[in-house]
Amino acid sequence: MRAYIFPTDTAWARYLIDLQQRDPTQTEANFWLPSPVGFKALSPGDRFLFRHKKGAGGQIFGGALYADYLRLRVSEAWRLYGEFNGAESFEALHTSIEGYRKKNGSTFDPDPQIGCILLTDVSFTPSGGELPVPPGFPMSSPRGRGYGPEHSEWSVVEQTFADVLWRAGVAALRPDSDAAAYLPGATRERVDGAHWVRRGQRWFASKVLTAYERRCAITGSHIAPTLQAAHIRPIAKDGRHSADNGLLLRSDVHTLFDDGYLGLDEKHRLHVSRRLRADFGNGMEFYAKLGESISVPARRDERPSVEAVTWHMDEVFLR
Repeated sequence: MRAYIFPTDTAWARYLIDLQQRDPTQTEANFWLPSPVGFKALSPGDRFLFRHKKGAGGQIFGGALYADYLRLRVSEAWRLYGEFNGAESFEALHTSIEGYRKKNGSTFDPDPQIGCILLTDVSFTPSGGELPVPPGFPMSSPRGRGYGPEHSEWSVVEQTFADVLWRAGVAALRPDSDAAAYLPGATRERVDGAHWVRRGQRWFASKVLTAYERRCAITGSHIAPTLQAAHIRPIAKDGRHSADNGLLLRSDVHTLFDDGYLGLDEKHRLHVSRRLRADFGNGMEFYAKLGESISVPARRDERPSVEAVTWHMDEVFLR
């Protein structure tokens, strides 16, 4: 387990606080960086703490669980996270990012690539409930500092994160709400005894988009507005928000896959049900690719798992 304390844009935080007051179940967010610099300090489930840049003595005022770091265009970040980028519109988000880029000497870009630190279980302390940073924290550092068990301040950082949750009204991080569990595996939780809330949905869509290099796995289409992250085994059927349970598909292909007209075998070869022609009298685009391997991510651990595609062929595919 590790943690990171990052100076945080006040406007970004205030906007998210307002969103959460309207709907407390929405706890995902994109903590964006104005340039696509890397961030390798944390692993999924590690702790991320927000520190005021100015005011309140630069104290800590919120925390979250780290999910992932991805490089996205601003338009992609807006399409995937919307207002949970900490802005009311694409224009407002772009203006904020360009403001930072201009200070860094970058030329104007209508859709720049940015760094996206994707967070879950985002929580903020009430006004006046801020907490001090650990002893020796570099207040002038624009990127903050990471901590781990090897640091003398580690116990202080751990306690600070726990205090943030307590002051934010979160009694404890339940196993099914911990990013280390629900991003790779666990899928949902019951809120107020009535509503099922999908956890990690925005992270899943972002991960699948980048893993498949922004192209439909079956058709090769790269028209961004038509691409969707599809679960091979649906969340409602005990599926996971994990890259190896995902496919990037054109919207109509997504529907055909979910309805069982298309499927994959364990070698990622395309199967096309005879029902597609019988029910609709067409489908040549897909029959022409019958038996061919689809495009899969470069990383083996992000490719469709044998378990997921076998379940889909057994339970969904129309034989």
